[in-house]
Amino acid sequence: MAESDSEKWLLLIHQIPPKPNALRVKIWRRLQHVGAVAVKQSVYAMPFSEQSREDLSWILKEIVEGGGDGSISEARFLEGLTDAQVIDLFRNARKSDYEKIIREGKQLLGNWPSREDSPPDPAARNRTHVYKLRQRLSEVSAIDFFQAPERETAETVLKELASRMSHQPPVACAATEVLGSLEGKTWVTRKNVFVDRIACGWLVRRFVDEKAAFRFVQSRQYVPEPYEVRFDMFEGEFTHEGDRCTFEVMLRHMRLPDPALARMAEVIHDIDLKDSRYNREETAGFHALLAGMVASHPEDEERMEEGLRLFENLFAYFQEHKEEQHSAAVGEHRHRQRRGSPGRDVNL
Repeated sequence: MAESDSEKWLLLIHQIPPKPNALRVKIWRRLQHVGAVAVKQSVYAMPFSEQSREDLSWILKEIVEGGGDGSISEARFLEGLTDAQVIDLFRNARKSDYEKIIREGKQLLGNWPSREDSPPDPAARNRTHVYKLRQRLSEVSAIDFFQAPERETAETVLKELASRMSHQPPVACAATEVLGSLEGKTWVTRKNVFVDRIACGWLVRRFVDEKAAFRFVQSRQYVPEPYEVRFDMFEGEFTHEGDRCTFEVMLRHMRLPDPALARMAEVIHDIDLKDSRYNREETAGFHALLAGMVASHPEDEERMEEGLRLFENLFAYFQEHKEEQHSAAVGEHRHRQRRGSPGRDVNL
C-alpha cells in the first residue's frame, strides 16, 4: 500500500474486562496476527481496506462474546499523530519480525551441512527449520502493509537456504513432520491450471491432506493469508527450482521416495518444461488426455477435480508396473555391462 493512500485508517477501540486475563491475551495475539498496531492504550489501527475491516470485525465479535465492548471506526489523523508516524509503527513491528527470521536464517546457513554425506539427522532438522522459516516469512509478508526494508534481506537469506537445500538429497526421516505441518492449509496457485499445478494438487490431496482446499488467483503479486501455501507461482512456498518443475520440488521437500511417484515426475517434467529429458513412452498419451480435459473444463475448480482423477489413474498405472519396470531396467543395465566387459556380471 502506497503512503499516498494511507490517510484513511480503521481503528478498533475496545474495553476488555480485567478478569479473566486469558481473554486479554487472546485478543492481543489476534491483533498481532492480523498486523494491527496500538496507537494508544486499547486503540488499534489498521490500513483502510475490506480485509482489515473483516479482520477487525471478527476480533470485535470475540471481544463482545467474552464480555467486553468496543467499536470500529473509519478515521483520519488531522493533528497530533501523523500518518507517517503510524506507518513507522507498522514498519517497526515488521522490522522486528523480519530480524528474527534473518537471525535464525543466518544461523542455519552457518551450521548447514556442506557435504552430501553429512549425517542425516542434522540435515533433516535444518530442512524442517527452513520450511518453518519460509512459512513465517510468508505470514509476516502478508501483514507487511508498508514494505519494511528488512523484508528484502529476509527473502535473500531464505533464497540462499533454498539453494543449499536443492543441492542436498532429501532426508526421509523428516517426512512425517513436514507433511503434518502442511495439513489444514489452503493451497493457492495461478488461474488456468495445467499439468504441473494439477499434479501438485493431486500430490497434496493424496499424501498431505485429503480435504485440502484450493484457491486460484490472477495476480502475480498475490499476498497470501497466514493459512495459505502458494505453489507453482511467483514467490510461492513451492515453485520451480533450477531445472525442476514444482511437482519434483514438492516430492523432494515432502520426502516421498515412491518409485511410482518418480516415474510420474518424469512425465510431468517433460510435459511442463518441454525438454524431453526423460522421453517416457507414456508422456505423449497422457499429455493428450490432459489437453482434452482442459478443453472440456474451462473453470479451474472443475479442471482440478477432473485432473485429480487422471493423476490417480497414472499413479495406479505406475504402481502396477513398477516391479516390471524395475526388472526391465536391471536387465538392460546388465546387458550394457556385459557388452562393455565380456564375461562379467554386476551385482545390483
